[in-house]
Amino acid sequence: MLGIFLTAFILLSLAYAVLISFYFRGWKDSPETSTMKESPVNTRISVIIPARNEEHHLPKLLKAIFSQYYPDQLLEVIVVDDHSEDQTAAIAKSFKGVYYIDMSVQSTDKISTAYKKRAIETAIRHSHGELIVTTDADCEPGPYWLLSLAQAYEHTGAQMLAGPVAFRSAFSLFSQFQSLDFMTMQGITAAVLHFKIGTMCNGANLAYTRKAFDTVAGFQGIDHIASGDDMLLMYKIEKSFPGSLSYLKNKEAIVYTEPMSTLTSFFHQRIRWASKASHFKDKRIVAVLALVLMYNLHFLVGTALAFFFPNCGFTCFWRFWRKL
Repeated sequence: MLGIFLTAFILLSLAYAVLISFYFRGWKDSPETSTMKESPVNTRISVIIPARNEEHHLPKLLKAIFSQYYPDQLLEVIVVDDHSEDQTAAIAKSFKGVYYIDMSVQSTDKISTAYKKRAIETAIRHSHGELIVTTDADCEPGPYWLLSLAQAYEHTGAQMLAGPVAFRSAFSLFSQFQSLDFMTMQGITAAVLHFKIGTMCNGANLAYTRKAFDTVAGFQGIDHIASGDDMLLMYKIEKSFPGSLSYLKNKEAIVYTEPMSTLTSFFHQRIRWASKASHFKDKRIVAVLALVLMYNLHFLVGTALAFFFPNCGFTCFWRFWRKL
């Protein structure tokens, strides 16, 4: 039995190594762009910020957005207050130029658990931009974020752009681990979209056209799922506009966010992410997730077995194959 386990672990390790090598090549091959800071743009952008009890984060984000090097006449900022119980509403209203939507007074014809999707959909109905840009209230972009997105859209004609997301400076070992893990996911996202072998993105930095959103009927069909306002929507757009998804590999386009502060919150985040996996229709990503899950499980089990069989490694594997 131990020999079978070791054989499976070695085969999974080889498959995992090939997969990571493939993704690394995709990251390297993905073209890196630079923002033309003096180049004019013509795209009207609607920035949508769903927020719930974000009084500590929202001011910094709004200051960053209103400090963007982007024409004022082409920028629309919408804060969607999803039943906040703190000063989120007052803060949003204090910024001149913010269009504030209070979801607690919005009528709906059905009960929904997908609050964020409903908030985004409501904001889009009130927006006027050609390009919809979403981010989270606890994020902070650099000054050329929107200009980078607009130039990429105008240059490529992509119907959906996945922007880079990174953690702010991490000092603790736990934060550094999260940063490394998150950078890996960004590399995989770039590779997947570059090779056009799947759909991956992060709603903290995502842009898509109004045309694409309307064509796929928004979140219709996935509006019963609590999460998935990013990847599930991307899959719908990819099916209607094949080959029109792109990853924006540009340092000026990075949106920064905070790592999880505790192990409990980290696991809750991953459970939330994993909860939408059962709804993925993109079998390519499902297959990759299955491989990664099996490898990680074998790694954990192997670590535990090492305590019980400290002297059994390659020897057990060799004995097993000699008996066959």
